[in-house]
Amino acid sequence: MLEYISFDFFKVIGAACDEAKVQGYVIGGYVRDCLLKRDCKDIDIVVTGSGIELAEKTAKKLGPDVHVTVFRNFGTAMLMFDGWNIEFVGARKESYRTESRKPIVEEGTLVDDQNRRDFTINAMAIGLNGPDYGKLVDPFGGVKDMEAGILRTPLEPSITYSDDPLRMMRAIRFASQLGFTIEPNSLNAISENKERIKIVSRERISDELNKILLSPVPSVGFKLLFDTGLLKIIFPQMTALYGVDFVAGKGHKDNFYHTLQVVDNISRYTNNLWLRWAAVLHDIAKPATKRFEEGTGWTFHGHEDKGARMVPQIFTQLKLPLNEKMKYVQKLVLLHLRPIVLSQSIVTDSAVRRLLFEAGDDIDDLMTLCQADITSKNEIKVKKYLNNFELVKQKLVEVESKDQLRNWQPPVTGEMIMEAFDLKPGPEIGVIKNAIREAILDGEIKNDIREAWDFMIKKGVEIGLSPSDSASPNP
Repeated sequence: MLEYISFDFFKVIGAACDEAKVQGYVIGGYVRDCLLKRDCKDIDIVVTGSGIELAEKTAKKLGPDVHVTVFRNFGTAMLMFDGWNIEFVGARKESYRTESRKPIVEEGTLVDDQNRRDFTINAMAIGLNGPDYGKLVDPFGGVKDMEAGILRTPLEPSITYSDDPLRMMRAIRFASQLGFTIEPNSLNAISENKERIKIVSRERISDELNKILLSPVPSVGFKLLFDTGLLKIIFPQMTALYGVDFVAGKGHKDNFYHTLQVVDNISRYTNNLWLRWAAVLHDIAKPATKRFEEGTGWTFHGHEDKGARMVPQIFTQLKLPLNEKMKYVQKLVLLHLRPIVLSQSIVTDSAVRRLLFEAGDDIDDLMTLCQADITSKNEIKVKKYLNNFELVKQKLVEVESKDQLRNWQPPVTGEMIMEAFDLKPGPEIGVIKNAIREAILDGEIKNDIREAWDFMIKKGVEIGLSPSDSASPNP
């Protein structure tokens, strides 16, 4: 294990431990990630004594520019050195109350500290003192579990999950991130303790949910959330997508598994968390809009509009940010059918202009979402849609190059209209502005100040307005 603590600062920490006559260890995520050959810049040091005092001793040895941040309420301290985040904490043992996941903490030994860890792969430690320097302490077989790709709790799983229910989310997150299997007893314990997740804050749940969504194949995590019953508690709107109804022998696709396929598809092309959220939510309103129509079959008319209106409620419920990120997801949910509809018919310049106008700078992300949404067991159908989709993308490039409509605003402003007709603010201005916009999007006039001005004068006269003598486009 010496290769994993070969950086000089580990020796400095070890020397500080020896001087303080305490035992120090690197523990948890850094050890795990080193063995898995994953990058890790966060290091946890556990010490059989005061973590704060050891951090301050270490900082003095590392140099005058190293600053220690102390969190006395938690008995921890942190310092940054050469791009590494190093956190120090005293070894501790914990006991829990049923109504809270916040433990009662007491000083403890390394064994106590390892016992309280969530999984065997996170309970491994490497010694930093003299003769123990570089020695692996692995009482629960974390290395063996890691080699087998298994997630296992150090102690009885029901106790581990009941004590701190967030560990259930963490188990599923690690399974999704690492491609590991949750050991059967542990998986059963998650199902048995699922109701305990209700004592965990929404912020902590969403943090784990985001990490699951950012994993290489997010469906792994979402299926585990669904199968254990956690998803129904934390995100019931998503579980409502599950299942297939039949009328007269006709069924629709299972929108839950379709959504997971779309999320996996899009995850091959982007690490943009909010674009992945748009994939999760693109069909979220299908249960509410599902209808069976004689002669047509199952329909979901308006699910994109209703879905967009559901986004703020879901973001609020999950404690996701109610800012531009939410509006971005809302826009993509609202527009996600548009490129697919275009790919099924003759693509007109007018339709492409409107799509560019409404999507703005998010047009490329919208196209990525829509391409991911093309799923079917019929390979010929998928190939046809994808070929048509390529035509839509080419048309977008052509029209954008010609008309410059991304984030476009009509060349004639409301102020110009008021000046041209000596008007005060009123409904006529909106009528004229909308007419100009529609004329440009329909290709009746060019996206040009002169043509837009002439059209404005013509439209104003049609609705009974008189141009002022000084009216001029002044291009």
